[in-house]
Amino acid sequence: MIDLLDTVNSKRNQRRGSGPASQPRWHPYRIHEQPQPPYVDPTMVEKEANALGAVYQLGIDSRKPKKTIERRTVEYAGSLAAWNRERRSISTPYPNQFLRPGLDHIVELRPPEAYSNPTTSIAAKFVQASVNKIKCSINVVAWTPDGRRLLTGCHSGEFVLWNGLTFNFETILQAHDSSIRALAYTYSGDWIISADSAGTVKYFNPAMNNVAAWQAHGNKDTGMDTAVRGVAVSPTDQHFVTASDDQTLKVWAFGEHREERTLTGHGWDVKCVDWHPHKGLIMSGGKDNLVKFWDPRRPSDLSTLHGHKNTVQTCRFSPDGLLAATGSRDQSVRVFDLRAMKDLTVLKGFEREVCSLAWHPIHPMLVTGTATGAMVYHSLAHPSDPKSTTNPIASVDWAHESSVWSMAWHPLGHLMASGSNDYTTRFWERERPGRAVGRDKFHLGPMTEDEERELLQGPSVVPQVDKTEDEELPGLGNTNTGIKSIYAVGPIEGPLPGF
Repeated sequence: MIDLLDTVNSKRNQRRGSGPASQPRWHPYRIHEQPQPPYVDPTMVEKEANALGAVYQLGIDSRKPKKTIERRTVEYAGSLAAWNRERRSISTPYPNQFLRPGLDHIVELRPPEAYSNPTTSIAAKFVQASVNKIKCSINVVAWTPDGRRLLTGCHSGEFVLWNGLTFNFETILQAHDSSIRALAYTYSGDWIISADSAGTVKYFNPAMNNVAAWQAHGNKDTGMDTAVRGVAVSPTDQHFVTASDDQTLKVWAFGEHREERTLTGHGWDVKCVDWHPHKGLIMSGGKDNLVKFWDPRRPSDLSTLHGHKNTVQTCRFSPDGLLAATGSRDQSVRVFDLRAMKDLTVLKGFEREVCSLAWHPIHPMLVTGTATGAMVYHSLAHPSDPKSTTNPIASVDWAHESSVWSMAWHPLGHLMASGSNDYTTRFWERERPGRAVGRDKFHLGPMTEDEERELLQGPSVVPQVDKTEDEELPGLGNTNTGIKSIYAVGPIEGPLPGF
């Protein structure tokens, strides 16, 4: 019995650490061995061999190096979530948020709604260029109301749908037999209204199924030129208006696709039309250099503006419904104040005619597209300033190689899409914090890929400060003055002032 107790006590003491108990230790040994190759599935090897054989049969050399394409993704959910979380604890609608100039602080970038300065929403950085397989002019671009996709109308009569995050191709549809000239989403996002050069108007649902089609302007039997140049939807989605080369505008009941009224008053082709975002007011511009305002319930116009000296090619109401902008071939953009019924400002300085324009959905900023392929940004935060009429806040002089036919802002305001006569649809975003603005071929002009790569990898453009004779930083002291500073270069002579 005593021997048994001694044995139990000795084991207990060993567990408590009183005895020299030997614990097993682990020694790594695989770190000294050669790395083993990964497992190769013979089925995948066979599939790759069959695919390579098919490529050789088609006469394609797979050994030829392919050009790598950098596909970017612009995600906005993170900034929206951070802004929704932060604004619960702030006391002002637009707090002063300053971004540090570094790429590490891009996570602090908030959506345009969080800033009051229009310059924070300048979308002048190139993201992606999307090209259809059948290269043709892009006449109109439109974002879906939820902002997830972009729909483009081509000269070939095709609808092309692009992803709004990764900007890749999603689907294509032969929607019209002739060139698509106008395209509009209803405010609910349930329907798409499109029109072509033959005067045909069609309804499509979001699944790209054609629901209705009819001849809205002109007659195919006569062969007259009846192209529809513009489509605009009312705020209630119950009516829409079309503008045509037959010098008329027509108001349609959406549910019955029935003509309710014909608006006559232009003396030549009607080139553009827009419906007020909140009220029953229609604006149109034509080849007769006139801008007219209409009541959809009356056949005659309410007012006529005679400011332009050439064809009015585009017109848009501002998102708040207080201003109206018109672009013309006289190389000017006129901003009209609906409250005072007079011109607010005239934007000049364009090299050629203005082909398109778009209002920012959040800030008082207007972007215009010209026949030279340039995109020019103007801020209307201070329209009375004479410098704002001729000096834009930003410009992308080589945004496209030809005329910019259409532009559309993302509903959140952080992205912009442009369609041009150079067969491309291009996406633009805000510049990242810490990156120099305007250091690419779209701002500086055509250049080779090596030159552009060297320019982007070079040092940032930082304004140089002239040094003093003693090579001291300005404001940090000067040994030549009577007042000494602890930041001055060299030893300090005498006591510090005030001590």
